[in-house]
Amino acid sequence: MSLPLTEEHISRQLEKSYRPDGIASMDGYAEMFAHATLKCAAVLIPLIWWKDEWQLVFTRRTDTVEHHKGQVSFPGGGCELGESTPEATALREAKEEIGLAPEDVRLLGRMNDMITITHYRVTPVVGVIPWPYPLRLEPAEVERVFTIPLLWLAGRANWDEQPVRPEGFDRSFPVIRYHPYDGEILWGITARMTQDLLKTVMGEEQ
Repeated sequence: MSLPLTEEHISRQLEKSYRPDGIASMDGYAEMFAHATLKCAAVLIPLIWWKDEWQLVFTRRTDTVEHHKGQVSFPGGGCELGESTPEATALREAKEEIGLAPEDVRLLGRMNDMITITHYRVTPVVGVIPWPYPLRLEPAEVERVFTIPLLWLAGRANWDEQPVRPEGFDRSFPVIRYHPYDGEILWGITARMTQDLLKTVMGEEQ
């Protein structure tokens, strides 16, 4: 693994791996929902250069949001009428949730879509943001914002993959769960997106 990574390298790797109609699924959901009616969604994966290393910015959702209560996530949500690109959705959601101005985001590229068990087709959009940043959290949606270094996230000793059988399903799926960091636990589709990003930009199997 060669670090530090440059923005140019990250952007180039994202462009090489992105398939406009592709679905990234290492968890088996895509096959099950290939013919389902899926809702459009996008998330922003915010990268920062802080303390001489790349880090990712995460949010912890409140216990009052409709979906994924109390879970660690990236800023994002469902597409709105009139939004023609995942970038538009991701940037709008980031502004609404954490007060991140769209003009302060340097977009580097997209990752392949993921399908969730809640029938969303999510496009992750990767962007670099300045840090520290005067965030303004939407209190109804976001409880906390925190960062995790990319190198820690890439460490194989820091996460496990376990089979989980969701309620209402007749089979189990492999779910990534990181060990606690700064009191937070990264798991599920956000952990899967994180793993996909690491695999893409570092060029190694995570």
